[in-house]
Formats: sequence, structure tokens, C-alpha cells
Amino acid sequence: MTVQVIKTKAEIGFTEDFASVEARLPGGDSVRRLRREAIGRFASLGLPHRRVEEWKYTDLRNILKEAAPLATGGFDGPTDHIVEEALHRALTAGDQGGDWILFSDGKPITANGKLAGVDHSLATVLKAPPAWLEAELARVSKGDGDGVTALNTAFMTDGLVLDIPDGANWDSPVHAVFYSGGLRDEDATAQRSIVTRNIIRVGRGAKVTLVESHANESTRPRHTNAVTQLILGDGAEVTHVKLTETNSGETHLANWIVRLGANATYRPFQMTAGKGLVRNEMRVTFEGQHSTFDLGGVSLGSQSGHTDTTLIIDHAVPHCTSRELYKTVLADRARGIFQGKVIVRPGAQKTDGKQMAQALMLSPDAEFDSKPELEIYADDVVCGHGSTSAEIDEDLLFYCRSRGIPPGEARAMLVESFIGEAIAKVGHEGLNEALMTKARAWLAAASGS
Repeated sequence: MTVQVIKTKAEIGFTEDFASVEARLPGGDSVRRLRREAIGRFASLGLPHRRVEEWKYTDLRNILKEAAPLATGGFDGPTDHIVEEALHRALTAGDQGGDWILFSDGKPITANGKLAGVDHSLATVLKAPPAWLEAELARVSKGDGDGVTALNTAFMTDGLVLDIPDGANWDSPVHAVFYSGGLRDEDATAQRSIVTRNIIRVGRGAKVTLVESHANESTRPRHTNAVTQLILGDGAEVTHVKLTETNSGETHLANWIVRLGANATYRPFQMTAGKGLVRNEMRVTFEGQHSTFDLGGVSLGSQSGHTDTTLIIDHAVPHCTSRELYKTVLADRARGIFQGKVIVRPGAQKTDGKQMAQALMLSPDAEFDSKPELEIYADDVVCGHGSTSAEIDEDLLFYCRSRGIPPGEARAMLVESFIGEAIAKVGHEGLNEALMTKARAWLAAASGS
């Protein structure tokens, strides 16, 4: 007997939308083949659901009721007002200096510094892609393991392309700002999908700080599907910071796919703040020995926000180190999820892996789900994990109040202290302060909600 899986309205809608927009998507014959293969995989896989282990806490098939049409177009700017508002929402804190590129509804509209004057748009590069980019795109796309990544391959419209040469030392952060605002649309309040793919290669011995900011103006509900492919050459050093702010009714699905060469150092940090649904997935593979992965993260949820952070760290070679420290603060009815899986392959001896997820509950109605995993096939390793959740310590609150600190200010101080340990891992004074400023703004809003 053949069992036929019934497709949801959203799953049918995505397949139909692809047929209507395929001719307008960028790329030549090879990219078109990848797109068609991807939409075929999606038709087979469908949207992930709670019976898929990695998605057990985020039942996307049940959550997504309809497929939002792809954001199409046009813009009335870029005007100075749009740029100023977008950068104000980003980690640049309104500073228009530095090296940045601004995407509005997934389309690049202006750039500054190192990113100005040279086309770093994926849509443009795909007209005549270099061999390395074609190979990376095909390698990841053909390995799409779930319906969300397959949809990204099928619908990707644009994104940032960077090829940082061997030995380069970029002192100032390189900032990709993804903002929904200032574009004309048939209906500015209608739901739209934004699908981007960033592909970044960092050469041997190069050093760079990468920043992604994702924000949306409140009148434009958006469903974002963002994939970042990052390749670190031998001896490369990369700090990679991401800020995601969401509104109610908004969905943000992201996947970082990272490969580390030998003696590389990768320091990612992710901050999520808001009321929408966010899933940040990260898949990191050690391909060269003596490399280091050191993650910090902060999730700030309020109202009915849902934030899912899922990590898969693959120690495929010996003598590598991985660290994960993730802090979650939940108010109202918000839900936070942390899934961290560390795989140690056979022969990956001398692996050193440690993981910690901690949650601070500001409301009895909030929920935190933590699922740390160790999958070890080698015998000479040092690996461990831990997870905690708690309310604010009333004794500490009393201590602060006994010294004349008002209750609200005391709570804010304790929350800042809790998340400060993770933010400090970024190691860049300006970004540290910008992240803490965002956290303070969230805390002030959550306290008043």
C-alpha cells in the first residue's frame, strides 16, 4: 500500500509560485538546473515538522499557513531617509561611515566604503559566476537537507558575494544590512517572501569582521529565508556578528553553512530580539586541524515570540576546539529553544568541545526548551555540555534595592550582567556597545509590555 502525504496549502503555494517567477530569477543554465532540482526536493520533502528531529520544537508545516509571494519590486530611492533609517536599525547605530551594503527587500540599493564601486550582488555575479562560486553554490545546494534550504536554492534572488584575498587584513567591519522599507509594492501591507543567499570566501591568513543586520518596518509583514555560505581558508580569522529584530507575525528562517580550514579561527555571535518567529540554524564543519570555533549568542523574546537556535558542529578532523555559550531571556509568553549537537567523527582525536545554554525567565508563562547532544565516535576527547534556566534571584534584587536602586533599574542591571558574558565574546568595543544598546532597548520595551 502506498501512503501519500497530503500537501498543505503553503507547500502547494510555494511550488506554484516557483513556476510563475522562475523565468525572472537570476542565473544561467547551471543555476536554473540547481533551482529546478531544489524545487523538486522541496516537493518531496515539504516543510519541516515536529516529527523531524531537528525541527521538533518548531513545527513549520503547522505554523506557515500560506506561501507569501516573492517580494518583487521597484524602489523610489534610495533616499537619504531610507538609508538613515536602515542604518539606524542596524548595528551601525546610524553611522553612515564604514564598509556596508544595504539591501531593501532583498535587493541591493546602495553601498559604502570597500563595498562601493565593485559589484558584490549575487544576482549580478550569477550572470558570469567565477568557478569557485559555482562550485560552492552547487556543493551546498545539492546537499539541501530540508525543505527550507531547498526553497532558498529555488527562490534565491540576491545577496552578498565576497572573495577576500589571501593575507588581507580588513580593520573595519564589513556590514550587510537587510532592511524592509522604502520599496513600492502593490500592497505595502501584504505578506511577502524575501529569499537571499550570501556566499563569502575568506582567503588563507586573512582577517575580517562580518556583520549582518536584519530588520523590518512594522507595516510590512515579511517571511525571510536567508542562507549564508562561509568558507575560511587555512589560518583565516573571522568574527561574524548577526542581529535579527522581528515584529509580530514575521518569520525569519536562516542557515549559516560554514567550512573551516586548518588553523582557522571562527568567532560567530548572534543576537535575536523581538516578537516574531525566528529560527537560526548553523552547520559548521572542521575540515582542517588545529582550528577553533567560539560561539556567543543572546536571544531576547517577548509577547508570543518564538526563537529557535539550532547548531550542528561537526568535528571531522583531529585537534580542533569548539565552544558555545548561549544566553536566553524570556518575557511574557515567549518561547526559546536551543538545540546544540556536537559530532566527533572517528579519528577526530584530541577534540575539545564545550557547550552551555542558560535561560533567564522574566515571566511564569515563558518557556525554554534545551536539547544539547554529543555524538562521539573517538575515545581521546574532552567534551561536555550544560543547560540551566532560572528566574531573577530575589536576593540579588533585594541587595540592589537596599542600596537605593529602583526595582526596574535593578532588574535591568541583572539582565545586562547575565547577557554581558556572551556579548563580551564578540571582542570588538564598538559592536559590543551597539549590541548592549539593542538589548537595553528591548528590555525597556519588554518591561512596558
